[in-house]
Order: sequence, then structure tokens, then C-alpha cells
Amino acid sequence: MTSVPTSAPPQPGVLESIELSINSVFDPISTGLSNIVFYEVTVLGADFPLIVGWLILAGVLFTLYFGFVQFRSIGLALRIVRGRYTRRDEPGEITHFQALASALSGTVGLGNIAGVGVAVTIGGPGATFWMIVAGLLSMATKFVECTLGVKYRDVHPDGTVSGGPMHYLRIGVAERIPNAFGRGLGKVLAAGAAVMILFFGVAGGNMFQANQTFAQLRNVTGGETGLLGSGGAAFVFGLLLAALVGAVVFGGIKSVGAVTGRLVPAMAIVYVTACLLVIAVNIAQVPTAFGLILSGAFSAEGVVGGALGAMIVGFQRAAFSNEAGLGSSPIAHSAVRTKNPATEGYVALIEPFVDTVVICTMTALTIVIAGTPFWQQAQATAFASGGSDVADGVLITSDAFATVLPWFPYVLAVAVFLFAVSTIITWGYYGQKAWTYLFGRNMVSERVYQVIFCFFVVVGSVLTLGSVLDFADA
Repeated sequence: MTSVPTSAPPQPGVLESIELSINSVFDPISTGLSNIVFYEVTVLGADFPLIVGWLILAGVLFTLYFGFVQFRSIGLALRIVRGRYTRRDEPGEITHFQALASALSGTVGLGNIAGVGVAVTIGGPGATFWMIVAGLLSMATKFVECTLGVKYRDVHPDGTVSGGPMHYLRIGVAERIPNAFGRGLGKVLAAGAAVMILFFGVAGGNMFQANQTFAQLRNVTGGETGLLGSGGAAFVFGLLLAALVGAVVFGGIKSVGAVTGRLVPAMAIVYVTACLLVIAVNIAQVPTAFGLILSGAFSAEGVVGGALGAMIVGFQRAAFSNEAGLGSSPIAHSAVRTKNPATEGYVALIEPFVDTVVICTMTALTIVIAGTPFWQQAQATAFASGGSDVADGVLITSDAFATVLPWFPYVLAVAVFLFAVSTIITWGYYGQKAWTYLFGRNMVSERVYQVIFCFFVVVGSVLTLGSVLDFADA
């Protein structure tokens, strides 16, 4: 009897081998970072990351100390955005509206689309309630950090501005503790803040955006068997996206502000309109959806830790989306033309409301109302894996839109791409300010950073979602 020779398994191509190598290097790093940052203690039978408790505490304390400023000052904030109370000859580089648009472009992005899809899959519908609570508390946190960003900014002789936690920690701590220890502590904290902004800029503001953009584009072009399903497609996509991002990032904050000032309002209007359309078609399901959100917030429906798990996931996704307390937004807001730091604090508190309370809630309602089989299967898979195996969040959201608008995944692919580009270029600017604080403000230093940042656009495109989320959350 003649044996039939078995054919050897196909060998990966050069580009696919590069993708596999990148994943093998970064997977253990992302897991290790996530375990360190999200150190957990057991609370009521559930694992509770201490960092989440810190975010909650900060939001509550600032809300109480400033007399619920986020609810009292919305009208004033809107008047400032429209140009009241400031003049064109005041120090700074951009207007209040451009600062808000630049900061929103860093927050309103795939965290609102893909991040919410992940949240309601792992934490159940109840995670939505806790995202809203986190968004409202985050408004006070954002008010504080952006006021400090303007108060302690550096205005350089050429008129450009450097601000953010690196500056207000270094100067502010030294003012509060006027001795050698205070000055040293301020410098250490400032350097730590700069390092963390660099890390999040690479992971959440860069890699996650590139990763989920490629996932959606591959989905609408035929999935694994389509145009972008071949080995190496993610690598090529990453190279093209990196080239586009680099063209804008090299231009500085004025270039970023000019691009985002046009992109962000248009994208937000299109996306929210689409959400409202899905909700309107299923208007009879809205009370049921809100019922699921409220009941899920206080019951054991989530994959991770029941009601407490829903709260943890909700606060994690809200922090990832609106970035309150991360120190990123003060970098954009510090460049505003104003002599009164508090004016930009008022403007900044609009961010978490738009980002989390409005857009994230719209996304969650759309997913819960649609209740697609794909989302239900994703929940079952996440439950079976204890939350470690989660479908691409952008595909969960896209599938929900497709129930009413079968062609909308194509529109969403364009929106996702534009959201991602605006977020990446904004975080490119944030990271550059942190980099130059650490390594000096000169042309060579800036170009080195920009090349590194664009390299990680490529890395993010080819990594698995789990690895990118671990990096971003850490």
C-alpha cells in the first residue's frame, strides 16, 4: 500500500512573519504592564483595581470641593467657547474652540465606538450606567487639571506654549512645599507624568486607534477572505496610516488644531445622528434598554464580578474614553489664548459630557437596543473566558448599526478612520510635549520622537486587540 505524502503546512509570507514577530514580542509586555497598573484587591467577592477607586475618589472630591461646578457652569463654558471674555492679543496659540476641538479629538474616538462595545460585552448593559456616572464626575476632574495646565504653562519666546502635568506638578508642588524636598518631589512627579503620557500616547492614543480602524476596514472589505484578510495586510495598512499621521504631526499644534477643528464637529454630528436614527427606529425598545442598563448596574449580569464588575468596567472604559485625570487634555488646553486660567477649566469640563455622557451613551443604547446575535455570542464567549476573549468592539457596534442601516458599516469604516486619525495626531502632539520635557526641546529630539510614534502606528495595526487593550489600560 502506497502512503500518500502529506503536504507541509503553508509557511507565512515575509509580511505575515513580521506581524507574528511583533505580536510575540509585545504580548507578554502588555500583559505584564496591565497586571502592574491594575493591581487588584478583593472587594465583596470581586477583584477591584485600586486605580479605578482612585479615579472615583478624585472625581467625588473635586465635585464636592468646587460645589458641583460641572452642573453650575455649563452655560458659562459655552459662552467662553463662543469667544466671550478673551481677546486675540492674549498669550497663547489657539482659540478656546480650537483647544476644545483638539482635546475632543483626542478623547472622542474609538473609545466611544469600540471601547463601549467592549464595555457592554464584558460588563453587561449595566456598565453604561457607570460610564455615565464616571463621565459626570470626570467633568470636575477635567476642570481642575486644565485650569492648572494654563496656570503653570510655559510661554516660549517664539510664542509657542508648553503645558500639562509635567509643568504644573513641577512648579505647583514646589510652591506648596517651598524647600529642596518639594522641588525634588515636583521634578520626580513631573517626570513620572511625562513617562505615563508617553506610554498612553503610544498605546491608547495610537495603537488602539490603528488596531480597531484596520479591524473595521477589514470587516467591510470581506473579512478574513477579503481584500484586507491576507497575511501582511495589517502591516501595509499600518505603514500607510503612519505616513498620513506623520504628515500632520510634524506640523505642531497649529496644524493639529486646524485639522481637528474641522474634523471633530463633523464626525460627532454624523455619528450621533446615526445613533439617533437607530434609536428612533426602535423607539419602543428604549424603555426596555434603559431598564436593562439600570438593573444591570446593580445586579450580577456582567461577565466580571456582577454589579461591582459592571462599575469597574464602566469606569475603566470612561477613563479610557474621556481621559479625565490622565493629564493629556491640559497639554492641548494650555495652548489657548487667555490670561485667565479658569476660563479654560470651564471650557474643558464640556469634554467628558460630550464624550461620555452623550456619545458613549448613544453607542451603548444602540448596541443594547439592537441586541444582535453577534453581540450575544460575544457576551457568551467573554463569559466563558472570564473576560479575556472579547470580540473586536468596533465590530459589535458596527453590527448593531447594520440592523437598521445595512450599508452603515461602510460609513462607520470612514468615520472610524477619521476618528482614529484625529485621535492619533492629537496624541502625537501630547506625546511630543512629554518627550521634549524629558529629552529637550530641539529639532533633532522632536524628529526622533515623531519617527518612534509613527513606528507604533504600524505596531498597533498588527497586534491582537487583547494586547493593545492591556497596553492602553495600563
